[in-house]
Amino acid sequence: MSEPIASTTASGLSQLKIDRGGLAPARRRRRWLPWVLGTVVAVGAAGFFLAPHALEVKTASVVQSAPSQQYVQLTASGYVVAQRRAAVASKATGRLVQLNVREGSVVKQGDVLARLDSSDVQAAILAAQAGVLQARAQVRQAEVELANAQAELTRTEGLQAQNFVSPQAVDTAKTRASAARAGVAAAQATLAQAQANLKVQQVNQDYTEIRAPFDGVVLVKNANVGDIITPFSNAAGSQGAVLTMADMGTLEVEADVSEGNLSKARTGQPVEITLDALPERRFRGKVIGLVPTVDRAKATVMTKIQFERLEPSILPEMSAKVAFLSQAVTDAEQQPVLAVAPQAIARREGRDVVFRVRKDDKGRDIAEAVPVQPGRTLGELRELSGLRPGDANAALKSGDKVVADPPAKLKSGGTVTLSAS
Repeated sequence: MSEPIASTTASGLSQLKIDRGGLAPARRRRRWLPWVLGTVVAVGAAGFFLAPHALEVKTASVVQSAPSQQYVQLTASGYVVAQRRAAVASKATGRLVQLNVREGSVVKQGDVLARLDSSDVQAAILAAQAGVLQARAQVRQAEVELANAQAELTRTEGLQAQNFVSPQAVDTAKTRASAARAGVAAAQATLAQAQANLKVQQVNQDYTEIRAPFDGVVLVKNANVGDIITPFSNAAGSQGAVLTMADMGTLEVEADVSEGNLSKARTGQPVEITLDALPERRFRGKVIGLVPTVDRAKATVMTKIQFERLEPSILPEMSAKVAFLSQAVTDAEQQPVLAVAPQAIARREGRDVVFRVRKDDKGRDIAEAVPVQPGRTLGELRELSGLRPGDANAALKSGDKVVADPPAKLKSGGTVTLSAS
C-alpha cells in the first residue's frame, strides 16, 4: 500500500517544478526596453534644444516727422484764440423779434445783426417829435412877438422925439421888447430840450438794433427770436448776449511755457505750429510777446504766437502744439519724412537695417531685415533717407511695426514674440 502512495507523491512534485527555459526569452526582451526609452527621450531633448526659438522683442512704429524737428529747443501746448472777440448785446431790454445771422455768418462793421421789439420806443419817438414841433411853434410865436415889440419901440421912440408921447410910453415899449426877447430865448430853450428828448429816444431805438462792432464771423448764437434780452440781469428765462463774434484776422496761439524753460523763449523767436485738427499741416509763426506775469497755480508764463500766414482752416479754440526753434525753417524742411527710433537701426553684414515685423502664412510674427540709410537726427527720432511718405513702392511705410532694440542674435526671417510691455 505504501508504494502507490510514494509514486503518486513523486509525480505530483514533479508537476510543481518551474520551467525556467520558457521565461528566458521574455527576460532578455525586457533588458532592451530602458535603452529604447532613453534613446527616445534623448532625441526629444535634442530636438527641443536644437530647434529655433522665438525671441521676445519690443516694437516701435515707423512714423512721419519733419526735418525742422532738429531745431526744436522747447515745446508747449495751447489754443488758438481771437484777440478781437466780442459777446454782442444791447443796452436795451426787450423781446428779440429779428435775427439776421447764424453761426458762420460773415458780417461787416455796422451791419444790423438783430432787432428787439421797439414799439414802446417808437411811441416815445413820436411823442418827442410832437414836442419838437410844438417847441418850434412857440419859438416862431415868440419871434413874432419880439418883432412887434421892436417895431412898437421904434415908433414910440420916434413919437417921443417929436414930443408926442411921454417918456413913460417909451419905457413901456422897451419893457415889452425886453420881455419879447426873453420869450424867444425861453422858446428856443424849450425847442432845444424837445430836440434833446427826441435824440434820447432815437438812441434808445438804436439800442434795439444790434449791429456788428467790427468785421468778423459769428461764432455762437446765444439767443433765438422770442427770447427776452436782459443784458444787465440774471433773470430766469432771459438772455444776455445775443451772439458771439470774432475777427478772424486776429487769430493767435496762446501757449503756456513753464517758468523753468522761460529762458528758451524770446520775442521774435521762430516757431512751428501744429494743430490737432490738422495734424498733417505745419504752420510757421513767431513769438510776438510774453505776458509779464507767472501763473502761480501752474508755474507757467503765457506766450503769444502769431501765424506767419492765416488760412480759413484755422479756427478759434483749436488745440495747438508749438515748437520753439533755434532758427527759421524753410518749406522743404517742413516736408514730412519717415523716421524711427535710433535704437531700431541695427548693423548686419556691413549694412544698416531695421527688422520689420510681419505675419507669415501660419500667423507667426517674423522679423524681416529691411536695409535703410540713416539720415538726420530729428529730435528723438532718426530719419530714414530715401523713403518718402505715401510712396507705394517704398520698402517701409508709415505705421509699419519694427523691432525697437534688435538683439544681436536676431536674424532676418527669425520668429519673434511681441512683448506685452
